[in-house]
Amino acid sequence: MESLATLWKPAFLGILEGLTEFVPVSSTGHLIVASHFLGYGSPEFEIIIQLGAMFALTWCTKERILELSGVRFSGGLGMRPEGRAFLARVLVAFLPAALVGFLMHDLVETYLFRPSFVALMLVVGGVLILLIDGPNRRGGIADVEHMSFAQAIAIGIGQCLSLLPGVSRSGATILTGLVAGLSRAAATEFSFFLALPTMYAAGLYTVWKARDRLADELGLGMLVGLLAAYVSSLIVIRAFLRFVQTNSLRPFGWYRIVFGLFLLAFFLIPH
Repeated sequence: MESLATLWKPAFLGILEGLTEFVPVSSTGHLIVASHFLGYGSPEFEIIIQLGAMFALTWCTKERILELSGVRFSGGLGMRPEGRAFLARVLVAFLPAALVGFLMHDLVETYLFRPSFVALMLVVGGVLILLIDGPNRRGGIADVEHMSFAQAIAIGIGQCLSLLPGVSRSGATILTGLVAGLSRAAATEFSFFLALPTMYAAGLYTVWKARDRLADELGLGMLVGLLAAYVSSLIVIRAFLRFVQTNSLRPFGWYRIVFGLFLLAFFLIPH
């Protein structure tokens, strides 16, 4: 069980999770690096506190989800055909990462949750952002309701790359959405919707696996991290959606490259 004197560490990691989960900089990568320097945390902790960000996303998007799904309560519970089609697109986009994640989860946690690997992926992802979301990129489909199943499948396959720490789930799905022909705003919105089943599944699966250690090893620190992630995510979600309406992702690309190169130098050059 955590002592009160050390609760600032899970609180800091929770805030960091909320600030980075929905922007293309890799929340998991930042948590791995921060945990290394703080001497606090574990792969299980870093995945479970992401549920706090998902609670915030659920709260912020509940009206939009009901609108897109076409759920109606008057005259009996029902859903319009377009709503069922939209939810089906989210489902098919969710399945590739769910399958690959289930098969590769333990391998990734054991061998790739390392600061040096995160640093490399930060740089690679930053370069891809600069290449894909360049100044001459044309707009695409502006509304997620009009995207095709082929585009949803492409984004789902792209999301598989986010299993690599440092890649960024939001970055992988948004960039794949851009390549598949969506506008930046539509790709970001679909990335948010796709995060819900993906991150809930990953978080709850990790909770189940670590159920025997939740009270003793994770305990109060996990709850503090969850709450901090929830609060900071509420701030970031709406701000980022407004940002992508009129701005490219290139500042995040440059940030990833600079931060990744700094980390590579720190961890690979002998001190």
